[in-house]
Amino acid sequence: MIVLGIESSCDETAVAIVEDGHRVHSNLVSSQVRKHAEYGGVIPELAAREHLRAIAPLVELALREAKLDLSAIDGIAVTQAPGLLPALLVGISYAKGLSAALGKPLIGINHMIAHVYGAFIDQPEVRANPESYPVIALVVSGGHTMLLLIEADGRCSILGQTLDDAAGEAFDKAAKILFLPYPGGPLIDKLARTGDPRAVDFPRGLTGGGGTPLKPENRLNFSFSGLKTALLYNVRPETSGGDSTMREMGDEEFLNIIASYQEAVVDVLVRKTMWAVEDHRARSLVVCGGVACNSRLRVLMAEAAASRRLPLLIAPPAYCTDNAAMIAGLGCHELAAGRRSDYELDATPRFPVPERVYFAPCLPR
Repeated sequence: MIVLGIESSCDETAVAIVEDGHRVHSNLVSSQVRKHAEYGGVIPELAAREHLRAIAPLVELALREAKLDLSAIDGIAVTQAPGLLPALLVGISYAKGLSAALGKPLIGINHMIAHVYGAFIDQPEVRANPESYPVIALVVSGGHTMLLLIEADGRCSILGQTLDDAAGEAFDKAAKILFLPYPGGPLIDKLARTGDPRAVDFPRGLTGGGGTPLKPENRLNFSFSGLKTALLYNVRPETSGGDSTMREMGDEEFLNIIASYQEAVVDVLVRKTMWAVEDHRARSLVVCGGVACNSRLRVLMAEAAASRRLPLLIAPPAYCTDNAAMIAGLGCHELAAGRRSDYELDATPRFPVPERVYFAPCLPR
């Protein structure tokens, strides 16, 4: 089965062609980062306009790169949710038109589950092995931070999620506080490599530190708003409303603050993920989403997994950030399972994690 995938949930227009869920014929992304950088964040209407300009040429280029024409496509998969409504609607509208013109089935895809699937694209033998389950998946991006439990029969549940800022959002907001350009995550990762991650003892939210008892219901939830505030008052002690200038500091101190802030985010992500692994006796761990590109997260998560002899799948960078290979790949499995969307398919800004995923090896018949 060959599926064409379309992703337009935020500020990346992406198109991919994937065969049988794992053979990626093409995977193209048109980024809008430069257009949104001057605003310090993504503007939904601008994102939608850029998607409109990019999507048709990108489909043509993806087909050319795959050395296929539209007659070879067996189905169309498109991100339905979650995401920015104006942006999602562009991809969904185009996918509906293409589906109708070709007479090929359409399937709406949950972006969060697709991120998890992205870690399995190059690991088909792990995905298909019942012994790999249960899987704990940390989905960590600019808009989401959550822990999922996935069973061999496809049952899926949320174990915990952020109560305020997502981890990627915490990095972007930190960059704004530090007067660094958008997007902040990649730059913070780069600068932190030359700083001391132990220089500043930033708070670790919802971990039971600082004398605040951890409520059982928040054991696997995340909170980064307190950390962000701690950074603000560290570098702008006279702040009022967050718009004052930074206090004077040397380059070494500045880099130490950045490294310590990143360490606090990553420490919480790793710590809570390992709690989930132990609580549910996971046999595999997946780390995915845009923040999974963070080098410090990859190192510390690998160390924690190795100490527990736990197989770790971190999506390669091409499948961490928003891309359409994960959409098309997951679409292959959903279409093969008989799932279809009709032309009433609509965009949804927030989308609950489904009770079942369709890439698991032991789906009930």
